[in-house]
Amino acid sequence: MNKTILIIMMLSSALIHPGCRENAGDKVPVIGKYTDITENDLLDAGILNHFGRVSDPQISPDGTKIVYGVTYTSIEQNKRNRELFVMNIDGSNNLPITNTSKSESNARWLDNNRILFLTEGKLWVMQDDGSRRRQIDGTERQIMEFSLSPAGNRVLFTSAVKSAVKPTDIDPALDKATGRVIDDLMYRHWDCFVEEIPHAFVADFDGKTLSGETDLLEGLPYELPTLPFGDIGELAWSPDGKRIAYSCRKLTGVEYAVSTNTDIYLHDLETGQEVNLSRDNKGYDTAPRFSPCGKYLVWNSMERDGYEADKNRLMLHSFGDGSVKDLTARFRYNVESVTWMQDSKGLFFTSCAEGITHVFALDLETGKIRQITSGWYNCGPVQLTGSPAEGQQLIGTYVSMSMPAELVSIDPVSGTYTQLSFENKHLLDRLTMGQVEERWITTTDNKKMLTWVIYPPHFDPEKKYPAVLFCAGGPQSTLSQGWSYRWCHQLIAANGYIVILPNRRGTTAFGQEWTEQISGDYAGQNMQDYLSAVDHMRREPFVDGKRIAAVGASYGGYSVFYLAGNHSERFAAFIAHAGIFNTEHMYMETEEIWFPYWDNGGAPWDTNPAAVRHYAQSPHKRVQYWNKPILITHGELDYRVPVDQAMAAFNAAKLNGVPAKMVLFPDENHWILKPQNNILWNRIFFEFLDKYLK
Repeated sequence: MNKTILIIMMLSSALIHPGCRENAGDKVPVIGKYTDITENDLLDAGILNHFGRVSDPQISPDGTKIVYGVTYTSIEQNKRNRELFVMNIDGSNNLPITNTSKSESNARWLDNNRILFLTEGKLWVMQDDGSRRRQIDGTERQIMEFSLSPAGNRVLFTSAVKSAVKPTDIDPALDKATGRVIDDLMYRHWDCFVEEIPHAFVADFDGKTLSGETDLLEGLPYELPTLPFGDIGELAWSPDGKRIAYSCRKLTGVEYAVSTNTDIYLHDLETGQEVNLSRDNKGYDTAPRFSPCGKYLVWNSMERDGYEADKNRLMLHSFGDGSVKDLTARFRYNVESVTWMQDSKGLFFTSCAEGITHVFALDLETGKIRQITSGWYNCGPVQLTGSPAEGQQLIGTYVSMSMPAELVSIDPVSGTYTQLSFENKHLLDRLTMGQVEERWITTTDNKKMLTWVIYPPHFDPEKKYPAVLFCAGGPQSTLSQGWSYRWCHQLIAANGYIVILPNRRGTTAFGQEWTEQISGDYAGQNMQDYLSAVDHMRREPFVDGKRIAAVGASYGGYSVFYLAGNHSERFAAFIAHAGIFNTEHMYMETEEIWFPYWDNGGAPWDTNPAAVRHYAQSPHKRVQYWNKPILITHGELDYRVPVDQAMAAFNAAKLNGVPAKMVLFPDENHWILKPQNNILWNRIFFEFLDKYLK
């Protein structure tokens, strides 16, 4: 462990020369690509933070080039910086076009040679070689995100508007007062008190200046896009640029806090009139997308109000007859990002199926759905380029448990991958990753459960290794072929642990029945699924059954707290981050009430059997049975699972004589996002594991 820490310190101090450049214009060190290579071939937290994070590829109108971004990290500066790159469509001539200390984001092609982008909340334009960089005038607003109309003559952007009463609204002389006036629910969200909300604006654009700025929700108290994770993808231009379709939850207060009823609205920019296209559906309706011909609109839709893990369907609205049709009624899995085919006769979408996110094609005439990609890669949203005659390609990103995201071209017929970017090749070539294995484990109710197993690099089957059970969050999520900078499974393996990753009941890539079993049964079958995976791996001769830890965050933290009191000596240690400890209190302090109401079977004061059973099984009611060391970490800005859940668990552990440690992060939310906090968290994480498992 000391060697790993030393390497991290060396990486941090070395950032000033190879990883940071100095821009001649602003004289501020620019965080860039990390090029120092250590002799050690094992992944550590320092190297993890130095991977370039590739995102948001955008194809030029003529289909010849791609602009994309890479985010770089400085541990020393405790911040990140994003730069823009342009490459040819085949991956050649890949060059950086920015080199500043101010992150550039949201890059979009204005034409075949010019790019619009954001930096520090302002809209800029430049040539595709980075030259002739100039700020766009015409608005004083801080722009969060934007999209360009099909004709390029208008800009749709999001910006914050005031939504809360401040002391100076009551009396202008109270300019030093800090009190918050609150009279309804949803007064805080995710990691902040709600004093501003996003609105969407449309402005005319002549290539140099924005003008005629209009708020689509002028004077209304609704979010557009919806907090906390909504983005510009919740709004879409019609092909003629005369209409905008958008997703919005037009509710406030208690109604907002207890509902997921988000609808699709069609806004006419000429008349200002709107129509609700999904009025009859009471669940989530999101991500509208116009067909290229303008005759259709598709969107993602969940049917039931208050349930965020309902099946995500793909709905088709026909403007000709006003009909709405479920295109995926016979498709087992959830629909994610959607891309129309050029002829409007079909579309591509991504979906996590059997533990991996693949690309699928849907034919509108026949309704048939065909899986395009295969292999152990998660595919991100794709864009289509080329013509059927000349050969088409899907451009996007792909990622695995052993590789951060890179740009990729996918043949839409064969599904063949061609990697276009190699941002992290210089690091990956020097690292030895642990072998990833797919196992289908039999559960206590005789089902087959996909469990990923990652072995330590240089694995020796003649040795015995400690193991770590990873408990997934959500609770409706999937352990898939992704790369995480928070819970990097390869990093755990590189520290000498076998990593066990069960897709227990509640995960979302194995059909709706598998997903829904967990609702109202947090302490039931899915906990048995965890234990089935552990018992299966304990039978392997290379696993030391006396040295297994359970770790997890959010619902995974709940799982850790619950297993700590119900594990029959299977575990030697526990680590919980942002975990739910007291489900009764959690119900009354989290922000989106619809979530615990659905998953808990009701409120703590309800008398129905599901609610009574759920709250009776709250982890805090079995602390007297905790008997193994536990590490508890939490962000103090976490309003989804508030920090007093961690403090209550830690206090209860200490009062019951359990060896316990707690780490709180005053400036973090549900996740650990800041570079130095990430390093600290990983250091304490592995010190704790090593102390009790090695």
